[in-house]
Amino acid sequence: MTGKGQGFGFGLGKMKELAEAFKKAQQVQEGAKRLQDELEQMEILGESGGGLVKVIVSGNQEPKRVEISPDALGEGAEVLSDLVTVAMKDAYIKSTATMRERMEELTSGLELPGF
Repeated sequence: MTGKGQGFGFGLGKMKELAEAFKKAQQVQEGAKRLQDELEQMEILGESGGGLVKVIVSGNQEPKRVEISPDALGEGAEVLSDLVTVAMKDAYIKSTATMRERMEELTSGLELPGF
């Protein structure tokens, strides 16, 4: 026999796997959209100088506001600049860590290559 009816080797088992892969991809896409919305609404605090300067960013690192204590103003421009920079870095580090953790939660158990 010539192997009639075998097609291209893409039987029902493979179709089921393909359907599952599409389903997982859709779940990840929906989860990513929800996660993006949540990250935009988050407020993550970075601070320096024991709270003299506070920088608030969203979960996706969008700056929201800066709060500077009146006590920090008396430190001079150079010190104040350093305090703002340190607070910004603190907020950025916390925000990226939060984003990474949330992405890991979203993709855990999905067996996606490259994640």
